[in-house]
Amino acid sequence: MMRMIINLFLLACFVSLLSCNQPKADYGTPVAQIDINRVELMPNMPEPYDLLDWKERARLFDEYVFDFDSKLPAGPMIWLDDNQRNLPQQTFGLYTAIHDVRQGAEVNNGEFHESLNSFAAILGAGLIGIDKTSQNGYNFVKMAQNYFNTDNGWNIMMNNTTPEVALLGGGYGRDWWYDVFPNVLYYNICDVFPGVENAENIQRAIAEQFYKADSVLNGNYDYSYFDYAQMKGMINHIPLQQDAAGGHGYVLYAAYKQFGNKRYLEGSKSAIEALDNQTESRFYEILLPIGIYTAARLNAEEETNYDVAKMLDWVFEGTKSETGRTGWGIIVDKWGKYDVSGLQGSITDGGGYAFLMNSIKMAMPLVPMVKYEPEFARAIGKWMLNNVNAARLFFPDQIPDENQWLPGKQDYTNSIIAYEGLRYADDMDNPRLEGVHPVAIGDGPKWHKDNPKESMFSLYSTAPVGIFGAIVEKTNVEKILKLNCNVTDFYADKTYPVFLMYNPYEESVQVKYVPVKDGSDLFDIVSKTYLGRSVLGTGEIEIPANRACVIVELPSGAEIINRDDKLFVNNKIVSYK
Repeated sequence: MMRMIINLFLLACFVSLLSCNQPKADYGTPVAQIDINRVELMPNMPEPYDLLDWKERARLFDEYVFDFDSKLPAGPMIWLDDNQRNLPQQTFGLYTAIHDVRQGAEVNNGEFHESLNSFAAILGAGLIGIDKTSQNGYNFVKMAQNYFNTDNGWNIMMNNTTPEVALLGGGYGRDWWYDVFPNVLYYNICDVFPGVENAENIQRAIAEQFYKADSVLNGNYDYSYFDYAQMKGMINHIPLQQDAAGGHGYVLYAAYKQFGNKRYLEGSKSAIEALDNQTESRFYEILLPIGIYTAARLNAEEETNYDVAKMLDWVFEGTKSETGRTGWGIIVDKWGKYDVSGLQGSITDGGGYAFLMNSIKMAMPLVPMVKYEPEFARAIGKWMLNNVNAARLFFPDQIPDENQWLPGKQDYTNSIIAYEGLRYADDMDNPRLEGVHPVAIGDGPKWHKDNPKESMFSLYSTAPVGIFGAIVEKTNVEKILKLNCNVTDFYADKTYPVFLMYNPYEESVQVKYVPVKDGSDLFDIVSKTYLGRSVLGTGEIEIPANRACVIVELPSGAEIINRDDKLFVNNKIVSYK
């Protein structure tokens, strides 16, 4: 027995000696974090704090607005459009805001409806797993193709099925982001719902138009909009929108990933270079964050060198140019007793005017961006904690009646439809709200003199709620979110699940973690360390104080290979840095 013990001891020593002589795995150096100055001004611990079940909100939104026979007090929000604009098929319309008098089946031939509303609703539903190609007898994805404007020769997706519709009820005229962003959303929809009849033909046509447009613009995006029929930049009373280059760059890169055409890659680089060459923020609505994400992917996948940090500061600090949309950025403030940091909108209008749609949609590009630029993981994680917390205040059941323009309306749509905006300022038109901060409100009554007050509740603003529903997951620790970095990373390698987690506390925290696939290894591409091995069921990971991790779930026991400072498993990318 003693000899056996001695032999086992010698064997253990030999194995230990062998392992000591083995080369240590080289995962590279930890990724130093880069601060976003305005995010540093946000609280680590926003108060008061509450986390909505965003996925359930998205499910309820879809259930309500696509119900032609809804019995809720506000009534149905959808109708069929039989005008067959652009394509010989029936389509559908959704109210932009509740009971907008310009809209409905019996008004303006039922043609006044917006793709930015319909596309966001379709995309958000798809992201949480609802099949919009077969729902209650309708293929809503196919029906939405009527927004592809061929009749006017533009051959891109537009916000209406015909531009003339935009002028109904006193329209605003051409506005570049309204023309570009529907194409971003449509490309994303096609990634979520591939194989829909005629979709690839439309995608190719859009890519060709955007490629031609970028070639004509040749780096100069100093226009209010672009005429895609004449291929000519135009200036009107709308501020110049140089960040439209971000939308062009994104669509062309998605087209390159979809079709493999190198012309689209070169066009994408040309557009993002135009964005990078700007000397100041020209942030307008959403296309600059879309461009930043594209720049990050090009840097990682195509080895370009665009200045992502500079452009992120442009978004968060806001536009200061007098020829741009002055004051448009990310709010950092406390209004009354509520932290409202992280919301997007006007920083300067009456002390601040935030918008739900913009605040949600900005998460779509910036959360997956950390896969490609993990040096911003902590900044994006902290911003998202503030943004997600403050965004609930747009819903009538999440803010007291005394802070709402329309108190007591929680049952009108069961609080499914949110207010469009959240304002700081006293509103002198309503003495009840003087000195109240913030106030939930909307612009619907301003769009038409006959619009009712309930048009402050905005489907257009609530439609993208599925983006939060798909990205945001709660953990067992309050204020530590688990953010899905893959779900809005369209036309990308999503071989392994990837999640961003940020710890806002002043001490290390143990967080329960449930992997997508049982038995996965958990590798953090920020610290370049394993946080868990072969995690079965629920494991625990430790996140250091005020730090973030970007966790890639890998097959149990899989070997990480460092090749030219990029990490691979089974020849699939794990980390670009």
